[in-house]
Formats: sequence, structure tokens, C-alpha cells
Amino acid sequence: MVEGNVDSILQEFDCVDLYKQPAFQHPLLKNHKIQENFSFNESHNIKNKYKENDLSCPKGTVPILKQRNGTESVHLNTIEYPGQHFATIETVLDGSIYRGAEAMISVHNVSVRNNQYSKSQIWLENGPRGELNSIQVGWAVHPRLYGDTLTRFTIYWTADGYKKTGCYNTKCPGFVIINPFPVIGSFINKSSIYGGKETFVIIPQVLQDGFSGNWALKIFDEIIGYWPKELFTHLNKGASLVRFGGNTFTSPNGISPPMGNGHFPVFDFHKSSYYIHVKVKNSNYQLVDIEDRRARQYADSYQCYRLSYWGYSKPNGVAFSFGGPGGNCDI
Repeated sequence: MVEGNVDSILQEFDCVDLYKQPAFQHPLLKNHKIQENFSFNESHNIKNKYKENDLSCPKGTVPILKQRNGTESVHLNTIEYPGQHFATIETVLDGSIYRGAEAMISVHNVSVRNNQYSKSQIWLENGPRGELNSIQVGWAVHPRLYGDTLTRFTIYWTADGYKKTGCYNTKCPGFVIINPFPVIGSFINKSSIYGGKETFVIIPQVLQDGFSGNWALKIFDEIIGYWPKELFTHLNKGASLVRFGGNTFTSPNGISPPMGNGHFPVFDFHKSSYYIHVKVKNSNYQLVDIEDRRARQYADSYQCYRLSYWGYSKPNGVAFSFGGPGGNCDI
């Protein structure tokens, strides 16, 4: 679970009645029945697994990150939106359908200005550009969204190519939280230091339930909540594309922030931002390593950001390193 100082975590969240959380203001979720059991995680039941402590909301309530003034206008997340830069691997569009994805992602804190952001995340997508359904999960340093430069666990979704639907975290109705521990929007208080002895990671998993069709979010093997299938027009049939890696947004003066740990990738994971154990769930709901022949590398600004794909090896599974210092990336 994401670690942090007890007081600072609880002060940032409101504990809201499970059935009165923002998700149920969505017109498509008026009669939605909260899912308590998941086909891939038989041991999880929010009624019998609950253990209250100082880090959690009281029984029957869930944590909702308090809204910050002046953070309503935030950047879009689409590749076509001006100012975006990426260093990622993604599955090729060959007709395959995916029911989930997961990876172990190194955590870093980088210097980001107020009108920039830097992310490391997993995308699951389906649909044509104008109707794109997208779920995104990982960490972000995003001052305009959060009002600070802390590294925070961040989610995002859209159901119409970023036009009218979707948002970050729980800033709009959609994502249903079922876990009493504050995770969505919570700051990650341990990050990897360049050349340090330890590296710190998060292990997000996004998995489509085989019975309900809802998309569940797990972090460190705990189900946090889910995106109901009713939100989507294409992802309810599975994901046609899965992407892993880094994404930054450029400030108006054309300067892009650091990505990953701010250094170009090397094989030494103590000196590089990385993904290891990169896996997808195939159409049969089997968790498998992403295959080399189905992985396409993408980095749009070699002078600013790079990616080195290492493929499969023991004990790291499928792995890659990525990142860079940023700067003026469009010259």
C-alpha cells in the first residue's frame, strides 16, 4: 500500500459514505450495484475484509481527495494534444484483446513547474480517436492538478477521446472507490534516489472482471475500486492497446520537464527509471509477459527523452528503462 504520514494523509481526504461518493452522481450509475467480489480475487470482499485503523476511513465510508481551488483546468492526456511528449512501449494493433495490465514501476520525484507535469503510468485503450476509451494509472507530479510538486498516485479516464467525459481521480463521477485506505491522489513519500542503494516502486494492476466487465484497480495487491463498464463504449469489450511508460507536458515557453528520474536510461536500475515485470492479461484472462513481437517502442524527442527496451530476463521479467532531462524538445 502507498505509504505516508498519517496526519498529512487523513487531512487531505474526506471520508464519504460509500453509497454517496461522487461516482454515483453519474447518470449512467444511478442504479449501479456496488461490486464486492471479483472473479480474479476470490478473497476480496469489502464486507468481511475490512480492518479499521488510523490510516483508514471509518467503516462504511471511503476516502475522497479534497478538491483544491484553482486546479479545475488541467491538461489533456491525448498523444495528439500539443505539448505532449512520450517515451513508451505499447502493444501493436493486431486485433488482440487485452483484459488487463500490470507492472512494477520505479517511483521518482522530479522538478516540475506549475504549468508542466511528469507522469509514469499504464494506459489501457480501445476505440477510434474521436471515441477513444482510455484508463490510465500510475504516478504523477502535477502542480496544476494537486497544487504541489509531490509525487502522487494518479488515475485518469475518458470515454470520448478527451472531449466531454472523464477526469483525474474522483474530480468527476465515474470511478467507484471500495477501499477505506486513501490511495487515489495520495502522495508517495518514498522515491528512488539516483545511485542509491534502494529503489522504490509501485505495482499497479488494472484488470477487467470476467463476470461483470468492470475494470478493477489494484495497488500492492489490494483492490482500491473500479471503473464500471457502463462508463465505456469500447473498453467494455476489452482493451485493444496497452501502453507503459512516461509522459510529460510542456510549459508555454516550450520547455519540457524531466521524465522518469530526469536521466537518460541505462541498464543500472539504481541510476535509471524503469518498468519491470511488464505483463498483460490476454483475451483468456491469463496474465502473461508482454511479447517482444507485440511491443512497439515509441519516443518522440530523442534529445529530451529516451527508452531502452531490455526484453525478458530473470529475475526482472520483461523490463525497460526510460526518461530524460527534458528541455526544449521541439527544436
